[in-house]
Amino acid sequence: MEPMEPGFFGSLFGPIESLLHFLMEALYNLTDQFGFGNYGLAIILLTIIVKVALYPLTVKQLRSMKAMQELQPELQKLQTKYKNNPQAMQMKLAELYKEKGVNPLAGCLPLLIQMPILMGMYYALFNFDYGNVTPSFLWLPSLSETDPTPILPLLAAGTTLIQQKMSTMQQTQQTKILMIVMPLFIGWLSMTFPSGLALYWVTMNFVQIAQQWWINREDAVSNEKGAA
Repeated sequence: MEPMEPGFFGSLFGPIESLLHFLMEALYNLTDQFGFGNYGLAIILLTIIVKVALYPLTVKQLRSMKAMQELQPELQKLQTKYKNNPQAMQMKLAELYKEKGVNPLAGCLPLLIQMPILMGMYYALFNFDYGNVTPSFLWLPSLSETDPTPILPLLAAGTTLIQQKMSTMQQTQQTKILMIVMPLFIGWLSMTFPSGLALYWVTMNFVQIAQQWWINREDAVSNEKGAA
């Protein structure tokens, strides 16, 4: 595939992209020292490292989202009751957030901090120069080309769906539509993007699912101790 022009956002995330390029080469050289140098494995290792480093922010983001979802029934009642009185509704919402100890903006900051890194990964892998090495991996003839099979697109769509189901408590009409549209959209993107980038997305989803499972387990244990 032709390299993507950097543009404004490519230039904005340039320093992060350069750092990730350096880490990619370092991880490839590490795997090469063990006799199985492979850029696909380097992408998987780099994705895991990035997601583990961002884990504290992920915990805050997911728990904030969960707290907001738990409040949805009460929020909807207040919005219905005070729909003709915006000022009173804002006051009641603020009181509810204070009473429950929930900050509706708490999930935004972790996401904003993660976004430059995740976007840097996007540009780093889209534009990565594999040099003279043939960047094949498992069934993929080249990580710089699209997957000739439906395997990565299906994995991308399937893991996106699982991740959404694990992080969504309240099943509204909007979330149900999103659970259909988003996996299909991600699957379609994985059919058009270089397979190295799709591999990153699939690996990120698997790590996110594992982290979500661990967070849910910790919360369940904590709730059981509190009930006891």
